[in-house]
Amino acid sequence: MIGLPHAYAIGGVFFAASAWFSARDRSNPHRLRAGAFWALLALSFLAGDRLGDLGNGVLVVGLVVLAALGTGRSSQGTSTAEERRAGAARHGDRLFIVALVIPATALAGTVLAKQTKWGAKLIDPAQATLVSLVLGVLVAIVVAQLWLRPDARSRAAALGAPLREGRRLLDAVGWAAILPQMLASLGVVFLASGVGTQVGRLFSEHLALDSRFAAVAAYCVGMAFFTMLMGNAFAAFPVMTAAVGLPVVVHHFGGSAAVVSAIGMLSGFCGTLMTPMAANFNVVPANLLELPDRDAPFNAVIRTQVPTALPLLAANILLMWWLAFR
Repeated sequence: MIGLPHAYAIGGVFFAASAWFSARDRSNPHRLRAGAFWALLALSFLAGDRLGDLGNGVLVVGLVVLAALGTGRSSQGTSTAEERRAGAARHGDRLFIVALVIPATALAGTVLAKQTKWGAKLIDPAQATLVSLVLGVLVAIVVAQLWLRPDARSRAAALGAPLREGRRLLDAVGWAAILPQMLASLGVVFLASGVGTQVGRLFSEHLALDSRFAAVAAYCVGMAFFTMLMGNAFAAFPVMTAAVGLPVVVHHFGGSAAVVSAIGMLSGFCGTLMTPMAANFNVVPANLLELPDRDAPFNAVIRTQVPTALPLLAANILLMWWLAFR
């Protein structure tokens, strides 16, 4: 049965390959730091469950120290701008087929694992979505290899093209690539320290959560607000769900936990669109693309997204109010 350990192993192999390529890249003056950074991340994926709490804590401190010192950036390209433009012109919108393979495979794998007996024997139903997402990435890589046939001097170089291109993107984004994972861990720490309980107490003392709509609105707006403060919906989710989502919307008013959790996360993502704290979404890409007027906190990317984020947040409130209590 394919389970979560296999998904982590695939991620660990990718980060290990990125560490190898980074350490050998002489165009980066800080190549050894970059290699060490991705090697530590690979270690966390491959052997994190064996390191224990102390070992993982030391590993995270090592990641922070290396990121603070700077991992540099490679100037060694995998392809020229002309080659990329020529490939885009040749294949056109059909290139999106490769990207669409990932969600299609994730959806199919999740349905099969949860709805069929043979699918449940192949994929762990408890982790069906995440495992199917990883399988979707692998299927998309195979489709891209068979269809696009990357130019390389040897078959081995062609097969290694996804790893090299993935490492190139990691190098461009830098340490911010693991920001969602770190912020999600921060949310768990906040929950364990009782922040969710204190937030729930503040909500109950200062807000009149005496109706379904008021409770839903408080939860959704709270998810967006805490996401703006913490930079990631995964960090805000455990805090707000422990404070309002579960005790009030689900237990007190009888809302569906699945609907409340799913739409609550979407509400948090509305906050992601409106904050510079979500550096990996709103700051790093803008800097990589060298967009004009990209200085935080009111860069053009966020100003452009706010008119979309606010109506989406209102729509999420209405959807939860309508669907959670049916």
